[in-house]
Amino acid sequence: MIKLTVDNTEIEAEPGANLLHTCLESGIYIPNLCHLKEMSPAPASCRLCFVEIEGMDPPVASCTIRIWGSMQIHTDTPAVRRLQKSALQLLLSVHDVDCKPCPANRKCALQDIAKFLKIGLKPKHLQKQLKETRVVEEHPCLDYYPNRCVLCGKCVYVCRQQHDLPMLAFAGRGFDTVVTAFGGAKKTRDACGLCLACSAICPVGALIPKAEAT
Repeated sequence: MIKLTVDNTEIEAEPGANLLHTCLESGIYIPNLCHLKEMSPAPASCRLCFVEIEGMDPPVASCTIRIWGSMQIHTDTPAVRRLQKSALQLLLSVHDVDCKPCPANRKCALQDIAKFLKIGLKPKHLQKQLKETRVVEEHPCLDYYPNRCVLCGKCVYVCRQQHDLPMLAFAGRGFDTVVTAFGGAKKTRDACGLCLACSAICPVGALIPKAEAT
């Protein structure tokens, strides 16, 4: 085991362990949206889990770091918080912040992170940019809300783990990127109706079983 120091707290970890996961398991919260322990390599798509590591410059995404030696980690520096707040505000600028009807209200990762970072859910200095389509209803079991989706990739990952032939994937580029379903309607209904792992793992209520959709 290796001893490392995170914000003046000494913790232990196996050499090569994922830094973000180690901190979370040790009760040290670092904002994150796309992290799953089993996902390798880490997607590092949300750009929220920044930390400072002594001897490294600038701050790095902790989900991409494997533990080595007696590291000195800082999770609450001005540079780290500045990067995290900027990343969250960019996410919120393309997010439909209409929390009341959303099934994820009060258990939403974006709400939790905004509260932790002490910033509002509706940044005023960034222009709101939403996709034209509010809800995609073609899937026989799920409704997809692209303006809630943070493209964390968790749904795509768990779908691949559950099925020999995955039902979900990313489509499009840049701002137009969405999660899409493929496969025939009957096949999709049979595979997804008994699963719905994608909906369960979504951190923001972007994939909703039709019976629960509002």
